[in-house]
Amino acid sequence: MISRTTMRRIVAGREAGTALGLFVLCLGLWIATPYFATAANLTNVAEQSAIVGVIAIGMTFVILTGGIDLSVGSLVALAGIVIGSALQRGLPVPVAVISGIVAGVVAGALNGVMVTRGSLPPFIATLGMMSVARGAALMLSDGRPISGFPDGLRLLATSRVMGIPSPVVLMLALYLFAYFVLTRTVFGRYMYAIGGNEEATALAGVDVTQYKTLVYAISGLSAGVCAIVLVARLNSAQPIAGIGYELDAIAAVVIGGTSLLGGSGSVIGTLIGALIMSVLRNGLNLLGVSSYLQQVAIGMVIIVAVLIDMGLRRRVHRSTRSSA
Repeated sequence: MISRTTMRRIVAGREAGTALGLFVLCLGLWIATPYFATAANLTNVAEQSAIVGVIAIGMTFVILTGGIDLSVGSLVALAGIVIGSALQRGLPVPVAVISGIVAGVVAGALNGVMVTRGSLPPFIATLGMMSVARGAALMLSDGRPISGFPDGLRLLATSRVMGIPSPVVLMLALYLFAYFVLTRTVFGRYMYAIGGNEEATALAGVDVTQYKTLVYAISGLSAGVCAIVLVARLNSAQPIAGIGYELDAIAAVVIGGTSLLGGSGSVIGTLIGALIMSVLRNGLNLLGVSSYLQQVAIGMVIIVAVLIDMGLRRRVHRSTRSSA
């Protein structure tokens, strides 16, 4: 079994490697196109990363426990439509925002219940919820966007804190909190333990069912917060919003060094991964690369990241066995 110290060194090495990859990518794009390094473009990249980055926080928790959540994109749409419907009925902005978050948390908790109580594989449970949530969003909105919101909601996306866009400030605050939870609390230690060896964790007296259900609720919470940012930014709630967000979130987590097998990773790596995703998309757009080819490039990045992770794990296991 891999020791905790060895695992920390692996995670730190992956974080450093990912950060170096981000630096090289930015340097290459700066050389390739002069527009990349402009203040306006970098601000746009930061705001784009806030949307993927927030969802990726919840996805990190899920993947750390050895699960997966394919429903987050649809949950963003559902939570956004709930927010838009509440505002359309004249409810105050805070009430509408809370209702969207509640919708995300409830749907996420249902995912957790299906996985833990229903013994469904996470892939199947969240795939089903992806379809259910998308259909619910389309039914609630009658398939049409909802718009015409108060200025108070728009401020959530357009305001700035010390010159930094508020969505970026929100994302950074959430990452700091998530980092504290994973590194300084019992809950965080249980996340790694469940992903590393779920059976042994249960035998140690940990209520694995409760914690895994809570993890999927956190993923739904992240989707709800993302919906707030997206609706405020577009000033519209779209039932087709969030398509492909699950892929971007998983990519950010995997590129950031979190293992798809669970038990290893960090939110710092996820943040860097989210920035890489946003920088890559932005750079390809600036270079005039077609959106179809962009999907190919992103898919290849995910495959390479997983191959690297599997290779590192095999090397660690071999070295651990030889030293034993």
